[in-house]
Amino acid sequence: MTKLPQFSLAFIHPRYWLSWAGIAALWCTVQLPYPLLLKTGHGLGRLAMRLLPRRVDIARRNLELCFPEMKEEERERLLERNFESVGMGVIETGIAWFWPDWRVRKHFSVTGYEHMEQARTQGRGVVLIGMHFLTLELGARIFGMLNAGIGVYRPNNNALLDWLQTRGRLRSNKTMLDRYDLKGMIRALKQNEILWYAPDHDYGKTNSVFVPFFAVPDAATTAGSYMLVKSARPAVIPFVPRRKEDGTGYELIILEDISETLQGGDKASVATQMNRAIERAVMMAPEQYMWLHRRFKTRPEGQPDRYKRKKQIASSARTLSPSDISDRSSIQQ
Repeated sequence: MTKLPQFSLAFIHPRYWLSWAGIAALWCTVQLPYPLLLKTGHGLGRLAMRLLPRRVDIARRNLELCFPEMKEEERERLLERNFESVGMGVIETGIAWFWPDWRVRKHFSVTGYEHMEQARTQGRGVVLIGMHFLTLELGARIFGMLNAGIGVYRPNNNALLDWLQTRGRLRSNKTMLDRYDLKGMIRALKQNEILWYAPDHDYGKTNSVFVPFFAVPDAATTAGSYMLVKSARPAVIPFVPRRKEDGTGYELIILEDISETLQGGDKASVATQMNRAIERAVMMAPEQYMWLHRRFKTRPEGQPDRYKRKKQIASSARTLSPSDISDRSSIQQ
């Protein structure tokens, strides 16, 4: 059973003062009108591109791996828009944790809700596939306002932030389960609960299989999806919390149940079908997906690190003088 964090008087210790200052700044910022928040978020993202070069390299590498057919200038523009979404994601986290319900409702619309209604009328538990979009905190808040469920999460290393994120997520949901609490997840689904579950990150070799994800043929993908599908036979419904192009708010897109495509398959088959569903969802808003995570860090035995090449290039570039670098393209090969 997952034990949720509680507020502690230890949080007033000076070691948490910087965290409190950041929390206060975020709370004050999200009181601004939404158009100003949008500009602030985009500006914060462009600043992040300058301050977080390692994350920029990771995101650029992920885009190269997933979309090798895309022209380089198109990928660079996608990268810029993605980091604008990174900045906006910080703002949206504050919106999710601090805005009252009436203000959240003012800024979102819903499509595809009939897919959820159909699953619920069948009396089945629901695995709600919530991919790692940069809007995920706000998406979970919005969905919980429609149908309160149970979230699956990784506890934060900072005890104060762990308490705060749990408090924020429980504003519109029932409870949270640690991502390693598989028994708790299965129990919840057998009790016909809605379980928010994100299978699209790289969690290492343990309980993972290597299957295709976009143009990467051997992405480490969790086999936890197989266990949930096999043990509880739930409906499996992906959803996308997408920021609207016109800057007016958000669209919560609930997609059709994919559970029939998963039944009867082995671990690799289920993971492959799950990745295909995630790919379709990501392409609805690729600039809003969390590309700065090392999605492909885990490799089959004996295979080289997909990110090491970039690190070596960056290191070489720092040791060479401008006169030594006569052809930048030759360095990138």
